[in-house]
Amino acid sequence: MLYLIGIDDTDNATTGATGHLARDLRKQIGDRNLARTISISRHQLFLSPEIPYTSHNSSACMMVDTQPESVNLLIDYCREYLCKYSQPGSDVGLCVAQWERVSSAVQAFGKQAKETVLTQAQGISIASQAGIFLEGLTGTQDGIIGALAGVGLRKTGNDGRIIWIPGLYELYGTYTVSQLYQMLSIDRIQDLAGDLLSSDARIQIQLSKETKMKTGRWPRPVLIDGQAVMLVVKAFSEKDAIGKNNNEYELAPKDIIRQY
Repeated sequence: MLYLIGIDDTDNATTGATGHLARDLRKQIGDRNLARTISISRHQLFLSPEIPYTSHNSSACMMVDTQPESVNLLIDYCREYLCKYSQPGSDVGLCVAQWERVSSAVQAFGKQAKETVLTQAQGISIASQAGIFLEGLTGTQDGIIGALAGVGLRKTGNDGRIIWIPGLYELYGTYTVSQLYQMLSIDRIQDLAGDLLSSDARIQIQLSKETKMKTGRWPRPVLIDGQAVMLVVKAFSEKDAIGKNNNEYELAPKDIIRQY
């Protein structure tokens, strides 16, 4: 059965990153047979001087598959892990929701969290009405707002970018579209006009392992209409299209991906 785990405010002004913690939590719950993680997404929330966010005010949402009888153990471990590994001064929030319980009201809360300042009381009320687990773990507990918002936004299927799916961090070099569909749990590979690429089109993910480590640029599928979509653009060399070297496309630039 599908569940969403939302976490937020695990870092402080100088150290930590919620996305990094979510990726490690994925490994820990898998090793303990508590759940199988399908994907992890990042969701951008409202940037305002009224909100004491640490860096970019984004939350992370894990989509997992587990049995209903394991959910309480899963929640207990997530709580234990986040309390142990979140940074001093953090305001951690944890949300765990069965997919079908993420109501239209929860989704609307997520959308509002991208546009305005919300309160803990609002989040608690909406989560309670939907029958969703929501708990503040450290500090002011303001992270419950982002944790619930992340769950709501993930359910909409039209917000956020994927920061983990199986195989994503092992990509180096150039692949055909057909190869990428076989290697990754992605639904579409398309250009910015929304056109699907042919199966034999070639996509440059990273030139080499060394280049990847230097740039830190990982592929980031985005969520569109409930699908994981890899956005690409035509690739160019200094002289002409990289197509001369059998590399026709490259990943869409960060300024495009950040719109999701």
